[in-house]
Amino acid sequence: TVESQEAAQKIAEALVAQHLAACVQVSGPINSTFWWDGEMSQSEEWICTVKTRKALFDQVELAIRQIHTYQEPEIIAVDVTAGSQSYLAWIEKETQGV
Repeated sequence: TVESQEAAQKIAEALVAQHLAACVQVSGPINSTFWWDGEMSQSEEWICTVKTRKALFDQVELAIRQIHTYQEPEIIAVDVTAGSQSYLAWIEKETQGV
């Protein structure tokens, strides 16, 4: 998640341009409620859903951290247990340049 649509788009474009992701979807705004520095906080954020390969996680994390403005950005991976074989092949093809 990031603080603005512009920040989300910047991450999306960087990851796709570097072939670290086949696609990045930007959604928002969303409202987040969370603990930070011992206090409950709320903020409006935008979320980036990155379509990539598990093998690229470390590179994707590094690229996001280089751009992101948060002290501790939310960077998590979710395993895909099933998917269209043609879609998964497309992700593989588009991220092979790395």
